[in-house]
Amino acid sequence: MSEDTVSIIVTVLNGEKWVDNCFRSILRQCTAVHVQKQQQQSKQMQSAQQTWEDSNGLLEHVTSQPETEEMESKQKFQIEVCVFDDCSTDGTRKMLRIWQRKFRRQRIRMFIVRNESENPKGVGYGRNRAIEQASGAYLCFQDIDDEMLPTRIQQQYLLGRANKDATKFFKLIGCRFVRTPPNSTCRFTRWANELDPTKLPLQIYTANGPTVIMPTWLCHRRVYERIPGGFCERGRGTPEDLIFFYAHLDRGGRVLRINECLLLYRYHAAATTFSIVAETIWQLRMQRLLTHVLCGEPWRSGFTIWNAGKRGRKFFRDLPQAFKCKVRAFCDVDEKKINKCYNHYDVKAHRFTHVVPIVHFTHARPPLLICMKLDLTNGAFEANLNSLNLCEGRDYVLFT
Repeated sequence: MSEDTVSIIVTVLNGEKWVDNCFRSILRQCTAVHVQKQQQQSKQMQSAQQTWEDSNGLLEHVTSQPETEEMESKQKFQIEVCVFDDCSTDGTRKMLRIWQRKFRRQRIRMFIVRNESENPKGVGYGRNRAIEQASGAYLCFQDIDDEMLPTRIQQQYLLGRANKDATKFFKLIGCRFVRTPPNSTCRFTRWANELDPTKLPLQIYTANGPTVIMPTWLCHRRVYERIPGGFCERGRGTPEDLIFFYAHLDRGGRVLRINECLLLYRYHAAATTFSIVAETIWQLRMQRLLTHVLCGEPWRSGFTIWNAGKRGRKFFRDLPQAFKCKVRAFCDVDEKKINKCYNHYDVKAHRFTHVVPIVHFTHARPPLLICMKLDLTNGAFEANLNSLNLCEGRDYVLFT
């Protein structure tokens, strides 16, 4: 394992239309570092010349050389590319071989692992196989349909190495991104790019998934090795990134984000994310919420569900029986619902089993389980929530 090598992990299935742009953007990472180094050297020469002129040569020996050497030592890294081709049937295989030769000319290693069966194994399986070929201490994840922006790897690598102690083995580092085409998934993009860094480990139960998106991840290899089995290999339809993200947090892992756009994140109908059923993600989030939140205090002593509408009632229906009894009330702003009750009909028992009062949100007792989607009411919901002066993670949790 080489501490100065970043292994770029890519999986692809019939991605010939994306291959050139993706790998060209990877190749630019090396160019960006080279250009920046030249710029730094130019500035150093100018600074040295200015020092000589100002002091008439008497202080010519005073330079920032030690600082420069330290900076350069941190910036020196190699990249290698590890690709898993999940039995593509288009021109992907041929294009990968072409790019392997291009990388070789630039003295960059590129490993290609191919699924020779007739059945795709899925993204999780592919990532695990690609990582097995990798020699780098740092793993950088890249989707074939996205493009790295210049200095992505450099900035994330430097942040990954920022701590010399064992804390570097606990960091999952993401970044902001540019969504393309423009104006696609606007609400999601705003949430992911503008979420306060302190909330990255808190807003983990929303339908948006991990608070730093998978195609922006970079981490030390030991972050990956701490997760038994690595990425889930259950195949198509599995949110392997969310499963890994939760496992990382369960082991005390940290989540960081560079607040600069370092990835071009493409939206298109054939994206892998669309193969995942929303109900699968809902149940995964629900199970972790039960285990890590609702079983502890103050939640197990009772809580309120914010939203007496469709999503709040679905949340209540999906709660195990023992947790339904802990719901004190629903809260809402709809006058047609307030001061009434929600009568829960148990389909298996063929009878009404719970009667839950509905109160105005200002009368709700925390902790609150909030089932409201964000950024949908022109700020009205957010203003109502802020007016209560509650602390996220302690007084309320978002399950949107």
